[in-house]
Amino acid sequence: MAKEPGRLGYFITFEGPEGSGKSSHCELLGRYLKDKSYKVLVTREPGGTRTGEKIRRLLLSTDNKDMDPKSEMLLYMASRSEIVREVILPALKMGKVVVCDRFLDATFAYQGFGSCIDRNVIKVLGDFVTSGCKPDLTILLDMDIEKGLKRSGRNDRIEKRSLEYHRKVRRGYLTLARQEPGRIKVVRVDGDLNQVQEKVRRIVMGNLGRWK
Repeated sequence: MAKEPGRLGYFITFEGPEGSGKSSHCELLGRYLKDKSYKVLVTREPGGTRTGEKIRRLLLSTDNKDMDPKSEMLLYMASRSEIVREVILPALKMGKVVVCDRFLDATFAYQGFGSCIDRNVIKVLGDFVTSGCKPDLTILLDMDIEKGLKRSGRNDRIEKRSLEYHRKVRRGYLTLARQEPGRIKVVRVDGDLNQVQEKVRRIVMGNLGRWK
């Protein structure tokens, strides 16, 4: 993959259903890459900025259980616009490896496949708010829905949705992976944290090696 003009860094995202361990693997990978002397920024979506964190609280609060799916999708896009402008693009221009817990694929999976919002609309809005910024590599942590929800605790508004909703989200993620196998690498969460992280590191280091 050729580097975009003015972009020196490398953009890695983690995706997956609830309870798949994205946050833990983002932090572990970030520390590992720093030990390898990479300049690294670890962040998350929704959130990652002052405005984004406020939006995150709105989105995940069980007080807002009746939020319209279109409003939900637009709030995710608003948070994404902030983090791309304030955090991700500046870090990439500085040559950093950016590791982000969720990005645009999550909106396709959750609001597109899960809530049946027109995915063409999501694509147009996604391209607009990201200024075309796209991950170089996406790690999709895949696991059984029931097991993942049990691990998550089902505490926030999204986690509390039905099993069928979460099954549609997982199917959506796997569909995205089949559509973009060069970017999206599926890692099955079928061992302990360290075993799964070792799989992640092998994929990441292989791709970073080709990038450099």
